[in-house]
Amino acid sequence: MDLIFTNLPTLFITAFFAILFLQSGLDKALDYRSNLDYLNDHFKNSPLAKTVVLLMPTITVLETLTGAVSVWAFMQTLLMGQSSAAIFSPALAGISLLCLFFGQRVGKDYAGAASLVPYFVVVLLGLWMIKM
Repeated sequence: MDLIFTNLPTLFITAFFAILFLQSGLDKALDYRSNLDYLNDHFKNSPLAKTVVLLMPTITVLETLTGAVSVWAFMQTLLMGQSSAAIFSPALAGISLLCLFFGQRVGKDYAGAASLVPYFVVVLLGLWMIKM
């Protein structure tokens, strides 16, 4: 039981990113057409307009991978008391969020970009806590 309390920050961070990115990635994969239509419309007047068809599967795979690695890190931490994979959870989350942030900024959705900032703060806190 002490191991769980000792590893609570890692468990919370990895669970948070598992939920966030698995839901987002799987939603894109399972409802691909409507997500693609939305993004095509969202980026229609931006320099990314012609690349949405390539960027959509890329971000879908990246988000799903981030969620899967986070699940793996959570389970490893929960069952073994530590995780060599735990640092990859916030690291991949940071990469995913930077990709999303870039798209929002280029698409001139400044409110959407700003809404990603709290998630990025969680990434930085997660990196800091897991590295300790």
